[in-house]
Amino acid sequence: MTSMLPEQGEYLTTGWEEDLPATDSLVRQSVLAHVSWARALTTAARGHFAEGHGWCAGRGGGASALLNWALVTSPPRSWSSTMAALSAAYPDDVSAIVISPFPAPDLTAHGFELVGHPPLMFRPTSASGTAPATSVEVRQATTPTELQDAERVLVEGYPMPDMADLPPGDFYRSDVVDASTRVFVGYRDGQPVATSAAHSAAGVTVVENVAVLGSARGRGAGAALTWAATTTWPDQGAVLIASDDGQPVYERLGFLRVERWTCWLRIESPA
Repeated sequence: MTSMLPEQGEYLTTGWEEDLPATDSLVRQSVLAHVSWARALTTAARGHFAEGHGWCAGRGGGASALLNWALVTSPPRSWSSTMAALSAAYPDDVSAIVISPFPAPDLTAHGFELVGHPPLMFRPTSASGTAPATSVEVRQATTPTELQDAERVLVEGYPMPDMADLPPGDFYRSDVVDASTRVFVGYRDGQPVATSAAHSAAGVTVVENVAVLGSARGRGAGAALTWAATTTWPDQGAVLIASDDGQPVYERLGFLRVERWTCWLRIESPA
């Protein structure tokens, strides 16, 4: 009987080697795509993006955690070292969202508080479905006015109050919407009420920045804007990080639950 054990000294692929193709696994694709999205988000905010072995950190230039995205990008050899590197990427007066695709120990001793375990969801190109019915007019935001409309809805509907004082067009600038990033805005009676963004990387579409004003909720606007972002590049699947409340909406659009990631908040240090 042939032994199932590898030969002595044989290298066993883990799935997280840097030279592996993005398509080695769906989770790897999702991680690399979200790294690219964090970089794009940082570019939008004209901030600073840093990377190290097993982590990346985008600093958007503000104190809001929603502008500061960090990810654990491979299973840490040492969680203490990884968390120390992520903390060092941000000033003491800045908080940050830290997403880990990997189960993590209690990180509170390192200055991180557990937010939850949001589901990673994936919609394959084979999924059936049609655009959700809605009275909202969905447009791809290409003009400065449309981009400012999308930006205003994002700030008010997400909400992102720390961006409220930014000049119009400071975040969704025309140079941010490039070949890999698209922004959508939904109008009702000529007024912007919903928005979403799509980012293509690692062979999948990241669906992000879905926001709906309170006055337009419950009318299918969120689903319609999510659909627009999801199908931006119809020849590739789409991924998103959902909330438990949002899962049923995404499932109706053809998304499947893959696994739960872990979300931590890096708390700003008191002055």
